Amino acid sequence: MKARATCPLDCPDACSLLLTLEGGRLVRVEGDPAHPFTRGYACAKTYRYPERVKARLLYPLRRVGRKGEGRFERISWEEALDGIAERLKAILDAHGGEAVLPYHYAGTMGLVENQHPLAFFRAIGASELLETICSSAGSAAWEMTYGPRLAPDPEEIPENVRYLLLWGINSLSTNSHLTPFLKAARRRGAKVVHIDPYENLTSRFADEHLKLRPGTDAALAYALAHVLFREGLVDRAYLEEAATGVEAFQEEAEGWTPRRASALTGVPEEAIERLARELGEAKRVFLRVGYGMTRHPGGGNALRAVILLPALLGAWRHPGCGAMLSTSGAFPLNKRFLGGRHLLEGEHPHEGYFRPNPRVRRVNMNELASALTALDPPIRALFVFNSNPLVVAPNTGRVKEGLLREDLLTVVLEQVMTETARYADYLLPATLFYEHPDLYTSYGHYYLSWNEPLAEPEGKARPNTWVFRELARRLGLKEPTLYWEAEAVARSLLDVDHPYLEGISLERLKREGFAKLRLPKPFLPFAQGPVRFSPPPEVIPTEPLPDYPLILLTPPAHRFLNTTYGNVRELVEAEGGEPRLLIHPLDAEARGVTDGALVHIRSPWGQVVRKAKLTEAPVPGTVVLEGTWWEGWTPDGKGINHLTSERLTDLGGGSTFHSTPVEVEPLRLA
Repeated sequence: MKARATCPLDCPDACSLLLTLEGGRLVRVEGDPAHPFTRGYACAKTYRYPERVKARLLYPLRRVGRKGEGRFERISWEEALDGIAERLKAILDAHGGEAVLPYHYAGTMGLVENQHPLAFFRAIGASELLETICSSAGSAAWEMTYGPRLAPDPEEIPENVRYLLLWGINSLSTNSHLTPFLKAARRRGAKVVHIDPYENLTSRFADEHLKLRPGTDAALAYALAHVLFREGLVDRAYLEEAATGVEAFQEEAEGWTPRRASALTGVPEEAIERLARELGEAKRVFLRVGYGMTRHPGGGNALRAVILLPALLGAWRHPGCGAMLSTSGAFPLNKRFLGGRHLLEGEHPHEGYFRPNPRVRRVNMNELASALTALDPPIRALFVFNSNPLVVAPNTGRVKEGLLREDLLTVVLEQVMTETARYADYLLPATLFYEHPDLYTSYGHYYLSWNEPLAEPEGKARPNTWVFRELARRLGLKEPTLYWEAEAVARSLLDVDHPYLEGISLERLKREGFAKLRLPKPFLPFAQGPVRFSPPPEVIPTEPLPDYPLILLTPPAHRFLNTTYGNVRELVEAEGGEPRLLIHPLDAEARGVTDGALVHIRSPWGQVVRKAKLTEAPVPGTVVLEGTWWEGWTPDGKGINHLTSERLTDLGGGSTFHSTPVEVEPLRLA
């Protein structure tokens, strides 16, 4: 059997896939040639999805050993749900809803299985998780500058764009289906420039790569603006019509000469001058920015400074031109009832076990370590779904300390045995994306998609939403939206009178699989603004510490996607079999580090052991570890987030994973 489905993973491409199933099991994944963005190919990761689920969880399990040992006994769903409900009722009676915390993120991007489980937690007044680990700093910066998260239509790039600037994104690994559009524009004469602290696949694809020191993006953006203003290359007519605060921004840019910016960023002065002039002459610029630059203390301001550059050029007046961070703001869905959002508004109080707390406690997901070890009153029940916090959350040592608490009820909904799953009191088997229905948007294109179930759930696996409906029944909750199934949620989401959704119904999506939003042609989202240049972005450089003089970056690996594929041996081997620290020969020589040797990497929050790889890929003063590896593949059994801190970004309360000060030294065996 071969059928169409949308990839559920956290990637802007939201690919349409053709799945081959035999006896209900997935055996082959291909890209869908009928989808105008997917264009018939899947990434190196997704091809391996069948291997990922060979060792999937199939039955509810209850812990019988110590937390973290991974020793469980098989039980029935009735035993699991009754046991969880009994303990949860006791916690709610004694401590109230704020003692409960859901920890979740983007293990699936389907709106139903990603978001609707939250209706259960909002109905009991649980602590609210702020979803900040990835995109919140960038989103806050974009909304502060432009408003809705809109971007050029990538399908309009080839015929219109004359200059392609890829800044802080390894797009060939993390937005690979954009590449054919970039290639088509280059064939028509467009130049491709990559700006990033280390050389990667995108750098080698580009015509030019400019390396800058991590966290200095705002200074480089100001220097480019300085030259554009000085040389009269800005589009004054556009700025007068569409922008506010330009004068204050120009005044700030005047202080950032190319010489000053070069001293801070490490980018040669002549390269800054040349890039600015090329941008100013091209005008029709497409700027693709990633979230990498936002994972610094000044990340929000850095992104603001960078995404203002196309506005200086008036690029938004041309199809396919402007800046792209995300397209997610274009999907005009009615999300009021998704995940019980209306309960947070204090409306529609329900009859049942527990009422929503109008003063809901909020927990930043980057601060899970503190939430589990220092929050007062404490978290007493943790529900984990669509995430692997023991590997992805900052300060792993303290996260682990919290998960070891015997008084903490930990329930994990998962597809495979992750590190986090080993700490569960109850481990519940979750369905795969082709076993349940769901609705998908995208943050890299403008297609809305629907997945029909293509197979019955294997074993006793169940969707996230099913689990929380069953728990709601056991708690006697009466809120109607708790019991909506996927089609009811989807119909509510599509219940909007908006021109972008004209002609798109659930019936059409079920029939065709995907449909493009009815965007104006050409799509010029900010041709009339508004563009807000004020307040002028701040330059907040990422600084090392005296005892930790190197800055560690932890960008994605080409064949991993967060930790989703961390158990696939074929992908692990293709990535070298283990994580390697990329270190510049100058930094290695100063520390007596040799190629292939084991090294200690120390930060103020912990230390790990890795194998060193000497390479000129990173800028001196910067070390790089690609990929969020499962702990079992590392030399010391410790994930990289043993080194990272809970420090938050300047805007949006985001993570600062790319600003970790470290020192590296050879591992000296006793």
